[in-house]
Amino acid sequence: MDQFEEACRGLDITLFVNAPGCPEMNGGVERSNRTSREEFYEVEDLAIVMEELNRQLEEWEHTYNYVRPHQTLDYLTPNKYYLRWKKI
Repeated sequence: MDQFEEACRGLDITLFVNAPGCPEMNGGVERSNRTSREEFYEVEDLAIVMEELNRQLEEWEHTYNYVRPHQTLDYLTPNKYYLRWKKI
């Protein structure tokens, strides 16, 4: 963590850190992690070779952001929701 914090300082990036053991302070990330666990890690036949696993993850990220509708986004994909918001 100290190297990460030092790199952020070196790049003049403000770092916000949640208190340990407080997932309720980071609900969006926690929900995304749960969805990835339930819809990717627990159901896919995951590769053991890192390059192949990275390809599988890239496919999942594409599905999550461009194909899969999200209930909290009025059943839009994150990309469609962002594009609609950007027009406002």
